[in-house]
Amino acid sequence: NDKGERFWVKFHFKTRQGIKNLTNEEAAKIIAKDRESHQRDLYEAIDKGDFPKWDFKIQIMTEAQAKACPFNPFDLTKIWPHADYPLIPVGVMTLNKNPENYFNEVEQAAFSPSNIVPGIGYSPDRMLQARTFSYPDAQRYRIGVHYQQLSVNKPIVEVNNYYVGGAMNNGSYKQESHAFYEPNSFGGPVESAKYAEPDLAIGDIAQRFSHREYYADYYTDPRALYKILPADEKNRLYSNIAESMEGVKDEIVQRAISHFEQIDPEYAKGVKAALAK
Repeated sequence: NDKGERFWVKFHFKTRQGIKNLTNEEAAKIIAKDRESHQRDLYEAIDKGDFPKWDFKIQIMTEAQAKACPFNPFDLTKIWPHADYPLIPVGVMTLNKNPENYFNEVEQAAFSPSNIVPGIGYSPDRMLQARTFSYPDAQRYRIGVHYQQLSVNKPIVEVNNYYVGGAMNNGSYKQESHAFYEPNSFGGPVESAKYAEPDLAIGDIAQRFSHREYYADYYTDPRALYKILPADEKNRLYSNIAESMEGVKDEIVQRAISHFEQIDPEYAKGVKAALAK
């Protein structure tokens, strides 16, 4: 915030369309007739004005809460309990337009978590850290060095940077100075300290992180998820796992079932019954 205080935030997009699922058999019948069924459904809904919407909500955790958290809050496999960190409504995201030129507006689109606005920074989530680097790197290779100058990726506000030269540079960024580095003596853009993140204390020792030593509980989170699944979703879970185990050695199957047993005995029982079929 404007006081330089950091808060960790988890972003959620909750569908207003509801959640519907297909069995493997139902999906096979649809795909046999239309391999683009999901994309067609989305396109036609937007085309007729039935715009899909998502409620945008956030959870907030203070730095003090993060330090006292019994699990690693930056592990993306963990759920922040909603009772402790309630969902706060922010707004609604609406898809209200289909692309007019699929290649230009979809194939060349370059999304990345490295694109942020003032007030947002990066957490120690290792997956986020990796993607912050790898996404732009892949896009420079896939689309080109100046992919951010394309209309679909270009910011709607003025951009001041030191990008110059390079293949496919259309010069859409204003070049106010002949200085291509910073600091300089030629009036080029300079870094603004007001956008810097507050200092982050990371300890005095940096070494390889072992999640097995830090947090060896592999069953609490899947158990919590399993217990809230409706009966029909549990049955699909059993059958999907059983189908994926076709041709797998029995010793591997039994090892997997032992994990299901530790999550919930009912879970293991359901998979066993599906395997027997």
